Amino acid sequence: MNKNYLITLVFTIMLTACGQEATDVATEEAAVEAVAEDRTVATSAAALPRTDSIEGASVFFISPIDGETVTNPFVVEFGISAMELVKAGDNQAGSGHHHLIIDAGPPDLSMPIPADEHYIHFGDASASTELTLEPGSHTLQLLLGDFLHIPHDPPVLSTTITIIVE
Repeated sequence: MNKNYLITLVFTIMLTACGQEATDVATEEAAVEAVAEDRTVATSAAALPRTDSIEGASVFFISPIDGETVTNPFVVEFGISAMELVKAGDNQAGSGHHHLIIDAGPPDLSMPIPADEHYIHFGDASASTELTLEPGSHTLQLLLGDFLHIPHDPPVLSTTITIIVE
């Protein structure tokens, strides 16, 4: 499988996972060109482009706070400092979008962030969501992803908080 096809496929899958159409041909072509320049590895993480984070950048929870007891549904608000929130697919320096990790650890930080019940994408650049979780204890963590849903280098990852859902 050639590298251009692989990165185009990854890009299209990740945009679709965020509920977006992969219609930004210029962005897609830029991703393909970035990978094509790395002629050393065809399908490993090293072949995927990594975006630099800004020194001192952070993501954090505004609400709920660590240890808080909540009732369904509840609002989760995300914060960010030193970087800008932009939509997935927008390749802008010093920017990214939130991914909420629920009851799981960080994914492989060299690969695109998965999209499933444990890794929720906010490719629309939103900074809040309403959640409904089963009663009990749950962990939440934020991870900033670049325009291709790949964690930055170094990654911008929040501390993990624990909440209790009644």
